Amino acid sequence: MSGAEAGPLTIAEAARLIAARRLSPIELTRTLLARIAALDPEINAFLTVTARKAEAEARTAEKALKARKRGRLLGIPLAYKDIFATAGVRTTAHSRLLAENVPKESAESVRRLAEAGAVMLGKLATHEFAIGGPAFDLPWPPARNPWDPERFTGGSSSGAGAAIAAGLALGALGSDTGGSIRIPAAYCGIAGIKPTPGLVSRRGVIPLAPSLDTVGPMAWTAEDCALLLDVLAGYDPADPASVPGPKVSYARAITAPVKGLRIGLVRHFHERDVPAGAETLRMIATLVRLLPKLGCRVEEATLPSVHEYNAVGRVIISAEAYALHEANLRTRLSDYSRTFRIRVLAGGLIRAADYLAAQRQRTDLIVTTARAFERFDLLLTAAVPGPAPLLKEQRADEGFAVPFLTTPANVAAIPAAVVCGGFSATGLPLGVQIMGPAWGDALVLRLAHHLERAAGTRTRRPVLALSARCEKPREWLASGVPAHSAGAVPPTGVG
Repeated sequence: MSGAEAGPLTIAEAARLIAARRLSPIELTRTLLARIAALDPEINAFLTVTARKAEAEARTAEKALKARKRGRLLGIPLAYKDIFATAGVRTTAHSRLLAENVPKESAESVRRLAEAGAVMLGKLATHEFAIGGPAFDLPWPPARNPWDPERFTGGSSSGAGAAIAAGLALGALGSDTGGSIRIPAAYCGIAGIKPTPGLVSRRGVIPLAPSLDTVGPMAWTAEDCALLLDVLAGYDPADPASVPGPKVSYARAITAPVKGLRIGLVRHFHERDVPAGAETLRMIATLVRLLPKLGCRVEEATLPSVHEYNAVGRVIISAEAYALHEANLRTRLSDYSRTFRIRVLAGGLIRAADYLAAQRQRTDLIVTTARAFERFDLLLTAAVPGPAPLLKEQRADEGFAVPFLTTPANVAAIPAAVVCGGFSATGLPLGVQIMGPAWGDALVLRLAHHLERAAGTRTRRPVLALSARCEKPREWLASGVPAHSAGAVPPTGVG
């Protein structure tokens, strides 16, 4: 099978074909680079395409394959949210402040994927420093949703959601502080997991709010996320936030049956706290009817209000983000986007007493949420209230006025995955969220995998037109690292 015949593949499919010598890593990589050149001008998923590097890494994978060497992700083309440090390749955080920032070392997560044989296609759009977006006053435009380019991808792992949905990359690295993996997964109709804090190293990832930041995989399917997590998970002694997790193969764990699992439906999250639209409610109801057919028992579960989790999360994110950027906000305020300024400057008004109160309340919420897993194995709720809204500058108080359904998992320090549970009448994806107990990542992915298959959503892809004016790469595609104005460098590690 040549790369041209392959079309958009899952990681699992591509890995099997490569191992069987039926698919060439070089041809697969070239096919994806051609798709990027043809389609990305409409999607804006990539900030930097590392074409030469990708070709070289694909050739290395081809040689390893001929020498009968194996890597868990040998020849698999991936891309990385542009807050992950990549040695020799610019890492901008989608901000003019870092337009010429070229790290000397890669983030630990990027290093692990490369060691497993992955091919790096490039760096992906985000919201400025993972909070300020979508913004239209930055050097690069915001990413667009492949299901409808007039619509929002969600954020802040916006380019990752767009690239995977459009078939421009087989998987990606994202980060999640209040929903930044799971919201794009929901709006773009892909899979993504926010792991248990400490499971995946954050070393070399530009921080937003270190108390809540997590790093995780995004891909077309839950199975692909499990394959990526097998490589990403593991203790990193150089990351103070890293914690030795369970010794488990996530890819093998998801194949176990889900019969006998007790599922708690957190109905009040999406019916009362943040009321979802009729299409989302019907999608959740359909999935709830499928669960008993899979052997699961479903009962209603009650947690504190989404508003309570969100209030805690917003105070912590605002205070910590402001602290990280205070020096540059004082001297280079106008270089940040308008959206970033409005969202982060307010953090300067939060008193130490308010911040400490939020951290104490967070501890209480962690304990309360953990008690729910004495009765249930997993919890289920909507990921977002409805399909992707139109792309425009979002409210400056986004996350305050209307809480995110994803933030409770961040505040409660538990794993949570989102997969596509259905589609709206206009063909836009609708996301369902599965939450599990701390270190229950494998169980979360297991139900996500089985539910995704039962829902039958993985056979439907967005239709993208290959317009004639997109046949040649843009100028930056050939060079890989365009020149931009110099800028000051905020902290680039997570402490």
